[in-house]
Amino acid sequence: MEHEVFVPVPAQRLKEALADQAKVARAVPGLQQDAGAEPVTGRLKVRVGSHSVTYRGTVRVVARGDGSYTAEGDVAETRGTGSVKLALTLRVEEADDGSRLVFGGTASADGRVTEMPAEQVAAAATRLLNRFAESLGELAAEQPAQEASKGSASESAAEAKDSATEEEAGAADAGHTSVFDTEVPPPSLDPLAQDETEAVAKDEAGAAKGEGGGDPTADSAPPAEAAHARRTMIGRSAEEVDHAPPRGRYAPVPAPQSVTGGSPLRWAAPAAALALASAIVVSRALRKRR
Repeated sequence: MEHEVFVPVPAQRLKEALADQAKVARAVPGLQQDAGAEPVTGRLKVRVGSHSVTYRGTVRVVARGDGSYTAEGDVAETRGTGSVKLALTLRVEEADDGSRLVFGGTASADGRVTEMPAEQVAAAATRLLNRFAESLGELAAEQPAQEASKGSASESAAEAKDSATEEEAGAADAGHTSVFDTEVPPPSLDPLAQDETEAVAKDEAGAAKGEGGGDPTADSAPPAEAAHARRTMIGRSAEEVDHAPPRGRYAPVPAPQSVTGGSPLRWAAPAAALALASAIVVSRALRKRR
């Protein structure tokens, strides 16, 4: 027999697909591969007219020195004693907008397939070869797309790595200081803060005295006034923001409680009530006697 199929794939890619046994096995339509066996080994159901025959066996595709390929197979019926032997030659030729896959060779069979019309057997074989060539062309076309996706993924990973490195270097050069590293002065309402402020003022006054050698009173006055003004402003702002009751020198003076002599009045009301009740009792007793 001789048959050819047009494949819209360059000839070189189609040859590379034929050299890959795994792709050849995937291209055989309806092949159920056996686990742990050679790539093109398993079960294949072939439909001939209104009948179907299932074969089981192995097909080997080998490259030849002239650029063609040979496909040799020996399969047997799963339900019966029939068998089929293949000896095919596959050639890839250049064509416009693609290539041609040319099949040639012989096939011998016995069993159920010999009982069927020859036209139906030839149509089933032609249909099987057409579907094989189309599937092999699709697998050959997927290869450059996968390589392109891998290349773009590697380029994206390299760009992401370079950008991360640049960001780390920029952060290291910036030397940014966090706001949490800044020293916060103590609140002015704290009594310890007042003592520290006075101690700082005394130290500044002593330093000024040692440097200038002038009047200690005149040199120490400005720092003390500045510390007092700073302490006053900070204290008022803290009280206004926190809404806390003022303490220390800003605490309000409680109003003096007035002490009144209410002790005589406290006993006068019960005594008057008792006298009134006694008068009423006496008057009623006198009326009864009369």
